[in-house]
Amino acid sequence: MYKNVSLSDQIFERLEEDILFGVYPKGEILTELKLSESLGVSRTPVREALKMLEQEHLIEDCGKGMMVLGITLEDAMNIYEIRKRIEGLAAARCAVTATDEQLQEIKETVELQEFYVSRGDSEKIKEQDTLFHELIYKYSGSAVFYDTLIPLHRKIQKFRKTSMEQKSKADQSLAEHKRIIEALLSRDPFKAEAAMDEHAEHAQFRLADTFNVETGKDH
Repeated sequence: MYKNVSLSDQIFERLEEDILFGVYPKGEILTELKLSESLGVSRTPVREALKMLEQEHLIEDCGKGMMVLGITLEDAMNIYEIRKRIEGLAAARCAVTATDEQLQEIKETVELQEFYVSRGDSEKIKEQDTLFHELIYKYSGSAVFYDTLIPLHRKIQKFRKTSMEQKSKADQSLAEHKRIIEALLSRDPFKAEAAMDEHAEHAQFRLADTFNVETGKDH
């Protein structure tokens, strides 16, 4: 279900994160030669990584190299629309298929998230938030859910981190995670799906609100 991480995969993940966090801004041109020199690797894994980035629609061929497209707010909002429709199903599956040990593993991420929220550590909050969702996808028992949701969740990590830098929003997200894990531990797929659906919808609202505050727009 989960493949070994090759060198091209590692390069893809690094470049993807750099694109998502603006190290390579929209419109910048990436070339195999420059990337291979800066990363200290041959051009072959770089070429493979660029193909993967193109498939994810993060870059496109512009003739002179690969131009960075990145992720816009509209892209992020569309991703949340997709998550709202399928993430709850993964949670429902997880409530039924996960072992007790696996559910405890998910619970521990919520406990750690609560600790980091109390300390205001947005980077660690994001890490635990990411792990919380990834484990639910993983323990849903469906490779389709996992392979569909993991890239979507990863693409909006910059927006999630920005939102979590506000304590009120981090507190809200934590409370929602607690309701999800409570439903999972009770083995109630209907409550798990409803709690996850609510979480995805509220997360979309928080993203829009964060953007409006940063840009000074009315909301």
